[in-house]
Amino acid sequence: MSGYKQWEQKSHAEQYLVFEKNIGEFLSIDEVSLSKGELYTFLTNKSGRGKRGSLVASIQGTKSHEIIEVLNKLPLNKRLGVKEITLDMANNMEYAVKKVFPNALLVTDRFHVIRLVMEALQHCRIDYRWQALDEENKAIKEARNLKQKYKPYMFENGDTRKQLLARTKYSLAKKPNEWTTHQKQRMTLLFKNYPLLENAYKHTLQLRSIYEEVQKSKASERLRQWITQTHKNKFEMFTTVAHTIENNYVSILNFFNHRNTNANAESFNAKVKLFRANLRGVTDTPFFLFRLMKLFA
Repeated sequence: MSGYKQWEQKSHAEQYLVFEKNIGEFLSIDEVSLSKGELYTFLTNKSGRGKRGSLVASIQGTKSHEIIEVLNKLPLNKRLGVKEITLDMANNMEYAVKKVFPNALLVTDRFHVIRLVMEALQHCRIDYRWQALDEENKAIKEARNLKQKYKPYMFENGDTRKQLLARTKYSLAKKPNEWTTHQKQRMTLLFKNYPLLENAYKHTLQLRSIYEEVQKSKASERLRQWITQTHKNKFEMFTTVAHTIENNYVSILNFFNHRNTNANAESFNAKVKLFRANLRGVTDTPFFLFRLMKLFA
């Protein structure tokens, strides 16, 4: 009744699917796990808005040559008409897209850039937390040797050092105007005791604010200044981020052309994961892809 047995793409569904009618000027490409860690690459059309007409192609795996082989099945005239593709910073995706869509501008997703700098900030916090844990363990051991009861140092709000560093995780991900009264108190204590974290937090906010720029030229100038400041102030936790931004500089700045993000691809991935969860996992991959085709292609 569903038409699955008569489906023309059934024989190769597990390896790839292509829907040339859904190709548009603005696309997104990303990978998602269907079951047991098996990755699939999905090419989606932004104009589909996560509904019917969104899915352009699905490819088993993430290898460049496999992606190129499948996407080359799309008509050349339609591939040449693609103007822009958003993607993450994976080199295999970038190489494949350049080969298949020669006229398309590559846009590095804003979310992935911000997430990278946020991970560097959190890494600094975690280092301090491990240091606090080591110091506490040594203090407990010394107290036991002296047959005394260990009493940890408490801040004004009742947090110990390790608790303060653990409980400020989500506050560091927010802007100061989004903090609650208790979060403001914790952050004041955190920055007072760990000034390097305060400098790192401010440096993170500077990068995030660049994406609020309207003009591409100003964004480019501010991004260069951020990279220079990172090296000048010797922010070791941001050195890798700065090098990554330099390597993807052009595609990062392409965001300011149309301000397109990979949000629709992430939304599509979330729907696939929810669909998979509702089915308690994927046991028959071709039939699962058939159902995805019905919903999104």
